[in-house]
Amino acid sequence: MTATATAANPPIADPAALVRKQARAATRKALGASLLTFLLTLVGVTVLWQLALWFSDLSPYVAKGPVDVWNFFFVEEEAAANRAEIAGNLAVTLGDAVIGFAAGLLLALLGAIGFRLSRGFEQAMMPIALLLRSVPLVAFAPIIIMIFGREFLTVAVMGGIVVLFPALVNIAFGLQQSSQQTLEVVQVYGGGPIKQLTKVALPASLPAFFAAVRVSVPGAITGALLAEWLATGSGIGGVINGYATSAKFDELWASVVLVTLTSLVLYNLVAILENTVLARMGMHPTKRL
Repeated sequence: MTATATAANPPIADPAALVRKQARAATRKALGASLLTFLLTLVGVTVLWQLALWFSDLSPYVAKGPVDVWNFFFVEEEAAANRAEIAGNLAVTLGDAVIGFAAGLLLALLGAIGFRLSRGFEQAMMPIALLLRSVPLVAFAPIIIMIFGREFLTVAVMGGIVVLFPALVNIAFGLQQSSQQTLEVVQVYGGGPIKQLTKVALPASLPAFFAAVRVSVPGAITGALLAEWLATGSGIGGVINGYATSAKFDELWASVVLVTLTSLVLYNLVAILENTVLARMGMHPTKRL
């Protein structure tokens, strides 16, 4: 009797194990999709680069293609010295980008939380954010340099300005997407605005936060290049004009290619992290920007 019942009613699989299995499958799928997108992006950029050179009819002395840059880094007799020079400049630029990224993203997060908690704060601060977004950074640069000098603070301010607005908009949007019913439940149990923020709004905004980080990574590199070009004179942004004026076109193209490749790599690393984390949490990433 027991054997018959067991055969007719097989044991139910462990629900927790099933959830873990589904999470691992979702993670593998998200990781594979992200890596495929990254590889296709690299191939697409390289093809477009070469096609642009073919159809632009520029002199090979000035316009360098993928093969020229590869030879500069790995084939020429001075390839090791070339790599060391460009990599040293890139390291400085990445350090500056980290400063701008941290400053801009932190301000964006604090600003978005302020918007969520106070409508008056949003009405007061959003015009300032729009002003920083609409006025070219080149116009602000002399004032920023005059106030903060040409060192760390200027890099943080310029990089933060570039990162701030898109990150602020993404995070603020995400904080507004939390379920009203869930917020009301927290309120019924005595939770105030802070409790609603920490228990409901912030977790629900995780996809938007990752979107903000994803957009901020290339923005931070752009801000670092601008700060180096306009203020500090270091890193890739500081030397690139010198390469152009001294007709060092191999160095110029290699620098541009390396910083572009770095931006693509970092962007896609964030996308992979985003897809992996959200897949394990059963959430979906926001639309790619």
